[in-house]
Amino acid sequence: MSTDVNALNPTDRVSSIKGIGPQKEKSFNDAGINTLEDLVYVFPRSYEDRRTLSDISDMKVGSEVLISGKVVSKRSNMFSRSAPLSLLVQDDSGVCEVVFFNGKFLDKLFDIGTYYTFFGKASKNFDRNQLIHPQFAKTGSKDDVRGIVPVYPSIPGVSQKEIRRIETELKPLYESIEDFIPKSLQENINLASLQYSLENLHFPTDGKKVLSAKYRMVFSELLTLETGLMYMRKGESALKEAVALSCEMGDRFASELSFELTEGQKLAWEDIKNDLESRKKMNRLLQGDVGSGKTVIAEMAMISAASEGYQSVIMAPTELLAKQHLESFKKDFDGYGYRPEILISNMEKKEKKRVVDDLKSGEIKILIATHAVLQENVIFKNLGLVITDEQHRFGVNQRKNLSSKGEAVNVLVMTATPIPRTLAVILYGDLDVSQIRTMPKGRVPIKTGMVNSEDRDRVYAKVREELEKGRQAYVVAPLIGDSERIDANSAESLYKELAKEFGEYSVALVHGSMKQEEKDERMEAFAKGDINILVSTVVIEVGINVPNATVMVIENAERFGLAQLHQLRGRVGRGSDESFCFLITDAENEVAVKRGEIMCQTTDGFEIAEEDLKIRGPGEIFGTRQHGLPQMIFADLSRHGDVLEKALESAKRLIEDDPELKDPDNVALKRRVKSMFGEEIALAL
Repeated sequence: MSTDVNALNPTDRVSSIKGIGPQKEKSFNDAGINTLEDLVYVFPRSYEDRRTLSDISDMKVGSEVLISGKVVSKRSNMFSRSAPLSLLVQDDSGVCEVVFFNGKFLDKLFDIGTYYTFFGKASKNFDRNQLIHPQFAKTGSKDDVRGIVPVYPSIPGVSQKEIRRIETELKPLYESIEDFIPKSLQENINLASLQYSLENLHFPTDGKKVLSAKYRMVFSELLTLETGLMYMRKGESALKEAVALSCEMGDRFASELSFELTEGQKLAWEDIKNDLESRKKMNRLLQGDVGSGKTVIAEMAMISAASEGYQSVIMAPTELLAKQHLESFKKDFDGYGYRPEILISNMEKKEKKRVVDDLKSGEIKILIATHAVLQENVIFKNLGLVITDEQHRFGVNQRKNLSSKGEAVNVLVMTATPIPRTLAVILYGDLDVSQIRTMPKGRVPIKTGMVNSEDRDRVYAKVREELEKGRQAYVVAPLIGDSERIDANSAESLYKELAKEFGEYSVALVHGSMKQEEKDERMEAFAKGDINILVSTVVIEVGINVPNATVMVIENAERFGLAQLHQLRGRVGRGSDESFCFLITDAENEVAVKRGEIMCQTTDGFEIAEEDLKIRGPGEIFGTRQHGLPQMIFADLSRHGDVLEKALESAKRLIEDDPELKDPDNVALKRRVKSMFGEEIALAL
């Protein structure tokens, strides 16, 4: 008995469909499918073309085939419940054996002399063609397996056949599901309607129609995402005009530096300066490779704010990095009359209270901090500028929490993780983007080589050569300790090996399981030159600035992504001396070899990021969940950059014309945006 769909609504529970009991409902709910509309939005992950019958004699081993034939015999052990069922199926060209292991229960579904259609992967049993566990139906029945058949994502406890039946029953519900893209926009860009797209994705008859439907779904995902980000951006900037800050002091600071800014730094400063000097609230992302000089730009912005009587804060991901910033800021701001202060968790209670009190009174104008600054008791008198350093270590909400400690605060987000332009538009759609793509003069490109483990002696010889010059080295491993399950070198075993190999030098070990104080102590000792070789896991990916370190050795390089390899390599080459990076790997798979080749060919982080996007896709490069951004189902940023640009343009126009999305044509999109973002981002819709 089928469900009366006319009596159902898209918001009804999945159990409203006949055949979905409590157990199956739980399976759907566990997969995030709670309503009938959710079910409609469960789309096929692929399609099987079952339109053309093959002759049994033409079956090729390993290929998927559709055959139709008469069951001429069947064989099963009547005394064993777990016995296989073997059918002999015949067409005009030959015979095929069809086998169902533990298939005795299927015996009653097959009648000798009756025709059945089978779909499965062809194999051979001696010289006889064979199908094992194929899908099947009586030829000509309503369950016949012919046609273009959708293959849905696996849901435990629910078969593909059941999902297809459910989707067929839900077809009349399509007209009740709101098409949230304004009709005028659909017409302008010749976009398929939602109902057309649903029908052609679930019940495909033509390849072109499927492509048109998929394009609609890709565009609608990206439009919804960008509209949400544009809405937030417009809402925040419209909330209150920012105070215009003169950047005269920032210009003076730059002119008195002992070096000249690079072209990339100058362009980035112009963007930031224009933001600060206007009444527009700054929301800017500053991308720049490790060592490209982002911190100097941050200093220029902070001293400009201080000279205008406003407070500024830079939030660093680690206490070690915060301490390093403090030392360089003190030195750089000496003589300007501003005393940088630090706020971190690991401070004496009395000192922390003093800093908190001085922030509240407005005495401290320039603050370097970690997450400790997000605590409720930390209050600023007149916060004008917030900077987050190494943004990928913070979430969107943390950035918002910090900027909410002032009114219409200017926000600068910095990252040393170069991001492809398409990905930056998605992840930071609520920010303007500036890039520093030039490196300071005097920086020598790091020489990178890929070697196998048999060349370890040659690598160690180079390490020794650099140590003898008074330089230092990093050795990075993917694991802390040895593992029986994973074939990779561990930091602990390498530490023992290197301590023995370089007995006359100081070798230290740092990894994520150590107490923070112990890690900081060893890394600070390395920074001072008291440790010659630092053996580590990826905890040093965002670490301290050690210009004296000239060698980076990365063990089992195949276990790291391109972006991570680039970040690790960026720990060396920070001075004027020639530096080296060795990628040790015995892996021969295509992806590992490709990564190694890219690392050896270029040190340009942006170029590497583009290649990384092609190899791994966006999900792995930048875990969007930690940023509070929703997941994409159809959109693939490595392929859909052109669609993204169109969606971004459309979203900008929508928000410019209707900032609050109050127009009747835009209300459905507004609801969709709110549904997409949910509680992930505080979106005041």
